[in-house]
Amino acid sequence: MSTLPIVAIVGRPNVGKSTLINRICGGREAIVHDEPGVTRDRLYLPADWNGYYFQIVDTGGLVFEDKEEFLPKIRQQVEVALEEAKAAIFVVDGQLGPTAADYEVAEWLRGRKLPILLAVNKLEEPSTALTLASEFWGLGLGEPYAVSAIHGAGTGDLLDALVQNLPLMGEEEAAPELKVAIVGRPNVGKSSLLNVLVGSERAIVSAISGTTRDAIDTVIERDGKQYRFIDTAGIRKRSKVDYGPEAFGVDRALKAIRRADLVLLVIDATEGATEQEQRLAGKIEESGRACVLVVNKWDAVEKDTYTMNTYIEQIREELYFVKWAPTIFTSALTGQRVPQIMEMVDAASVQHQRRISTSVINEAIKEATIRMMPPSDKRGRQGKIYYGTQVRAEPPTFVLFVNEPKLIKDNYRTYLESQFRASLGFEGTPLRFLWRGKTPRELERDGRRG
Repeated sequence: MSTLPIVAIVGRPNVGKSTLINRICGGREAIVHDEPGVTRDRLYLPADWNGYYFQIVDTGGLVFEDKEEFLPKIRQQVEVALEEAKAAIFVVDGQLGPTAADYEVAEWLRGRKLPILLAVNKLEEPSTALTLASEFWGLGLGEPYAVSAIHGAGTGDLLDALVQNLPLMGEEEAAPELKVAIVGRPNVGKSSLLNVLVGSERAIVSAISGTTRDAIDTVIERDGKQYRFIDTAGIRKRSKVDYGPEAFGVDRALKAIRRADLVLLVIDATEGATEQEQRLAGKIEESGRACVLVVNKWDAVEKDTYTMNTYIEQIREELYFVKWAPTIFTSALTGQRVPQIMEMVDAASVQHQRRISTSVINEAIKEATIRMMPPSDKRGRQGKIYYGTQVRAEPPTFVLFVNEPKLIKDNYRTYLESQFRASLGFEGTPLRFLWRGKTPRELERDGRRG
């Protein structure tokens, strides 16, 4: 298996690093907002240039003098990003010209053994771009590349130079990834859990709610399998979310659910499930994603207050959208049961991708209808299920052919799903049932009689 080379994007705050990343990656994954310090963690995104594939890692703005709590942690994140990168792009503001802070960052970077490319951003006017860019030769990092991240001007030359400094591409294709989103309200321990799972400080952990604003991608390999973890901003009630970076972060979190294969829904054991967990559970089920419920901070719960069984009963009742999801009780602080999360992720993923034969499906239908036939309507017409077949996975989706779909009421459809799960499993994944009407003549034509 080949691993895509990593390119770190660094620079002081508000020079347009995230805008440049969005230009390179062809999307709007990094949060862009006119406020220094919006990006705090490392954000990993796939990119390619003329068929060369690599990963971009966005980092927080580098500041060396300010003693604000987050800034030393941001520098630590940049340090780790540079250690794993094969090259770096140092972004500066061409409109402001070289600043003392730029010289400080440049001096810090010159001691690195990896190639550093200098991107002079915000040069939208072609007539002055080269002149303004030339002022940055004094940083001692080689040729300044004049670019406009907003318009895309000059980014082609920058990327041409970048790929020349990256290792030759391997012939093997990268292994398929399992994308796992970690979601929950602010301060329930999502980033702490990720750090324990990964075994290193990939996301900034702080007691201040809302530290993680972006959706942070971290790729790990375990037992020959590759996982992409997407740590997300905590989701609060809409009335409590201010417009700006936090609102964008909430939007990214909901998008992370949609682009994930499986979601870890993290709940604070000391607070239990709230309206926001219910909202998230609904989004997970609606999106057809596999799910594992992670009850974190279990070490802080008085054990004479709850047992695991009573807690599970309560949250499954409250989070009825994902009552099929397995539950694990963890402590990111002590590491209790955190490694077992990966086992549950693997098991739920298998069920999410599972396909079963038509004969097994029809045996399950037969057993369910023997236990309980579909009820009759007021005119005495009896609902009948003739047969079923699976039409897709992720999530497992079944077409059931019946005499009249409207005769199969919601309560019986719920019953049938519970019987499917009882006889066939599918823990950790939603199921989809599509009901199709079949006339006796159509059944005869298909070679099946009801």
